[in-house]
Amino acid sequence: MNTPYLPALAALAGSAIGGFTSFASAWLTQRHQDRAKRLSGEKTRRQELYRQFIDEASRLYADALAHDRAEVSALVSVYALINRMRVVSSPAVIERAEAVVHLIIDTYFTPNKTFSELRELMNGHAVNPLRAFSEECRAALQAFNDR
Repeated sequence: MNTPYLPALAALAGSAIGGFTSFASAWLTQRHQDRAKRLSGEKTRRQELYRQFIDEASRLYADALAHDRAEVSALVSVYALINRMRVVSSPAVIERAEAVVHLIIDTYFTPNKTFSELRELMNGHAVNPLRAFSEECRAALQAFNDR
């Protein structure tokens, strides 16, 4: 091989390696950013779904404490939320959500609560049926962050 061509080949190889390295770095960075954006969007959607369930279940539980007749359409909406959660959430979250709905339905069959009875329930911490569900959602979202 002629020695005058050696520096030219070395320069060409260095340019090719530098270009490939730059391309690979940009590709990996973009891929990481896209994944982070996708995960962030998915987490936001789950948080919104959990928020909707908590709002609806809280309203239904308050209604169940004060009334002995449930509106079926309201129960259908909370079951629709559970089924939407079934698509994206862990079985533990679904189990907790179903337990909340069963408690709400059972509460409709109990006598209506007076304001003083509600105060006793609050002092006994029995008025928060969504605590276990909320804690399970927090754990699921934390595990989602760890991905």
